[in-house]
Amino acid sequence: MSVMTPIAEPPELKRYSGLQRAAMLMLALGQEHGASIWEQLSTDEIKELSSAIAQLGRVPANVVEHLLISFSGEVSSMASLHGSYETTERLLRGVLPGEKVKDIMEDIRGPSGRTMWDKLSNVNESVLAAYLKNEYPQTVAVILSKLSSDHAARVLSELPQDFSTDVIMRMLRMDTVQKEVIQEVEQTLRTEFMSNLSRSQRRDPHETMAEIFNALDRSSEEAMLAALDDRAPEAAERIRALMFTFDDLANLLPAAISAIVRNADKREMALALKGAPDPMKQLFFSTMTERAAKLMKEEMGSMGPVRARDCEDAQTAMVRLAKSLADRGEIMLVDPKSDDGLIY
Repeated sequence: MSVMTPIAEPPELKRYSGLQRAAMLMLALGQEHGASIWEQLSTDEIKELSSAIAQLGRVPANVVEHLLISFSGEVSSMASLHGSYETTERLLRGVLPGEKVKDIMEDIRGPSGRTMWDKLSNVNESVLAAYLKNEYPQTVAVILSKLSSDHAARVLSELPQDFSTDVIMRMLRMDTVQKEVIQEVEQTLRTEFMSNLSRSQRRDPHETMAEIFNALDRSSEEAMLAALDDRAPEAAERIRALMFTFDDLANLLPAAISAIVRNADKREMALALKGAPDPMKQLFFSTMTERAAKLMKEEMGSMGPVRARDCEDAQTAMVRLAKSLADRGEIMLVDPKSDDGLIY
């Protein structure tokens, strides 16, 4: 009887963790040989291993061969394995019930969180409150008790006052919730709320185009909008309404302009203002100290002639800075989509 010569450990193997090596083995074993192993794993272990498979990417054949030395004759003919969400789902469907596979894939696919409660914590409080206000107060109490305290507080503040008070009373009187009740609530949220949310939150393509147009240089932006005016005037008008441009900075409160001045790159701001109309320049100067305004004017004067494109790029950078500050809640922007004025 011949003895198989051990294969030296490939150097690439060192970059894979134990969990990743287990994922490679299960992917290589496939449905037929791996079924009995999958059946011995808990749901959490299956999720962890499935997530590792889904993120595995390509694995060199010599690494797989080393891990599956007993099957080296079969595996060595492979160029590689490719772990992906699709191959993971196909593999699981061969060994697990369909509903269980669906739950597992939902958990490992989404960046929003590992569990249903993680996912729910990433849902806007107004959206969540709009759904919960139609549920039984006891059900809402169970759901809020599983969320982080700050998120639960924001959701409560969005609910009708009488209803929220009822929910609070239920939470105060709530004993340990049975596991079956939690599972039933999770299933309802998954089938009714999260599935509807994913369909309803498909992004308006006009918003995407407005962001793209914001990133264009001025001449390209004007040319494309003019062309769109001819073919789809309503779409062009909507995109214009959704765009936030350098000119819109003139509508900001002085405190917001001051925050932009403090955070902006001074050279970039000088370049942006050099190509701006005088009222815009005066607006920015008015938020600076006399000395800072003098230095900024000197900086602009020392630049000499500059390309219009460079000024436009600097103005685009200023708009990005304003949006970034608004996203962090440091300033308020005027919303061109709203007649009411200000958003946070």
